[in-house]
Amino acid sequence: MAMERFWKTGPRFMMIATSAGFALGLSLILAIGAQNAFVLRQGLRKAHVFAVASVCAGSDTILILAGVAGFGWMVQAAPWLAPAMTWGGALFLLGYGAMSFRRALWATEALTAANTGTGSLRAAVLACLALTWLNPHVYLDTLVLLGSVSTQYEANRWFFAAGAVTSSFVFFFSLAYGARFLAPVFAKPVAWRILDVFVGVVMWGVALKLLLT
Repeated sequence: MAMERFWKTGPRFMMIATSAGFALGLSLILAIGAQNAFVLRQGLRKAHVFAVASVCAGSDTILILAGVAGFGWMVQAAPWLAPAMTWGGALFLLGYGAMSFRRALWATEALTAANTGTGSLRAAVLACLALTWLNPHVYLDTLVLLGSVSTQYEANRWFFAAGAVTSSFVFFFSLAYGARFLAPVFAKPVAWRILDVFVGVVMWGVALKLLLT
């Protein structure tokens, strides 16, 4: 019994739990979605990159820790919460998608030093928070899925949580700061038009998926 307990709490099992949390957390946020598209665009514009990446990763951290701590029952305990988040998130995504299509039609933005850092910090943070907290899927992924999987690791569930949190920071900061390597491509307005159409399609696609499911 003593050896078995050491195995479940030893360094090897801690590493297994951390790796599992990192892999699962990364797989859940890797797919292109509304939040990721927004982070990509902010990174390309070099507009409040650190703040946007921090808000996304920080929000994930709060939700992951809450899920591992056992607060996933809140989603199931309040029947009105899911439809409220669904409609609120869908309406926001439809509006943001419409703005993206409008930019694609009328904007003449190009990636130059003159417009680096454009847009207010407050607007960027509020949009980022809305894209994160108004998305019902983020609660299912963090509070429910990651929270339930973490129970398999018993005493090492916080190492599992640490791995999931780390994956969030790695992904969002890599996406936000890595976007600058695409700067030569986005030196032309047509590239921004294509990106805005892509962002609009993603936003409306996620909104439609929310309403249909």
